[in-house]
Amino acid sequence: MPLQRRVPKRGFRNPFKKGAVIVNLGQLEIFASGSEVTPDILLEHGLVRARSERVKILADGSLSKPLTVKAHGFSSKAKEKIEALGGKAELLQEGNRHEATGNRT
Repeated sequence: MPLQRRVPKRGFRNPFKKGAVIVNLGQLEIFASGSEVTPDILLEHGLVRARSERVKILADGSLSKPLTVKAHGFSSKAKEKIEALGGKAELLQEGNRHEATGNRT
């Protein structure tokens, strides 16, 4: 009997899972006070590897300046910390591919 049939199969891996790149608040200290932080700017600074990746901000670390942060997701503590300093935490919506390209086939 072939090896692949003898070895037990475990679990399930969802091929449609939407993952996210984690960025901690401590990593946002490199930006100037009052600046706007978007996924494109994070890509330029090397905190995100690809433009197509979703970005989620977590509350690990400390932030000492107000920033306008635009990301696909925030932890509740991260959102509280950003807004406590006078910054904004804006949630980005993922666009529908069909609307962006005009193709519906």
